[in-house]
Amino acid sequence: MPQCWLVVGSEKNWKVAFENNNVWGLKDFRELQSLWNMLRNGGGLLFYVSKPVHGIVGFGHVVTKFKQTRPLWPEEIKRQQVIWPLCFEFDIEHCLPPSLWKSHRYTSHDLQMISRMVFQCYPIAEVDAARIALGLKSLIETVPSPSQQLELPTEHVILDHDEVKAYLAEIGRLQGYVADEEYPIESARLDVVWRRVERSVPTFAFEVQIGGDIYHAMAKLKHSFDLWNSHIFLVASISDKSKYQELLTGTFHEVEEQMRFVDIVFVKELLEKKRNYKEMERALGIFSR
Repeated sequence: MPQCWLVVGSEKNWKVAFENNNVWGLKDFRELQSLWNMLRNGGGLLFYVSKPVHGIVGFGHVVTKFKQTRPLWPEEIKRQQVIWPLCFEFDIEHCLPPSLWKSHRYTSHDLQMISRMVFQCYPIAEVDAARIALGLKSLIETVPSPSQQLELPTEHVILDHDEVKAYLAEIGRLQGYVADEEYPIESARLDVVWRRVERSVPTFAFEVQIGGDIYHAMAKLKHSFDLWNSHIFLVASISDKSKYQELLTGTFHEVEEQMRFVDIVFVKELLEKKRNYKEMERALGIFSR
């Protein structure tokens, strides 16, 4: 059962978060840093709006977390300094419209007492009480079953470096991200990155290697993780995987749990499926991006 987190913010802060493609930030205090480190993808979120609403208005789950190193929020841009560097992206399962926040929110005396903390783990029993009050099913009833493993295409595909970069960038845009090729990282460049909004740091970072230097590609990926907590991917031929695994368990053992290897032939297959899926959404009139 994933942990669930109570996220407390003002009406203004929540509206800014929703306008910035569902991103939330925390200050870099020791206690918050410890909690942020415990945050996992898929973790449950309860959206609590503070005074004058004083209640839970919605639910979501964590998509990913990242360290923001440059001003993102209006107040940060005004001051030209990062105030809330510990960030995470989230998806919305259900949220009341702002006009109903005061009248239809879920609240209780105990909840108002503990909401003085801006971010904390919340008991599952209390989560279910809030969900039922807002017309949703119990969390236990909505736990998803394990997803089926994707199968890689078996046909032989010949792609060059620039093609794969362009494919990854398009996949990112279809996912709703700001996708960039040749993104600067100090004195080097990452092949492709995906960012949630224009001012945010890379959420996903990709290095494409076709007969190139895997060591330096992995070094750049590790650096992006160290800087921004990015999700990091080496995209290469399956014939290079043994070298990748050797380096991952040796020189780059610190990011062994974070770095992922993607077989290069899978990229084109994924793009085709993404295009088809979006075309279906457009045909049905439900394409939201």
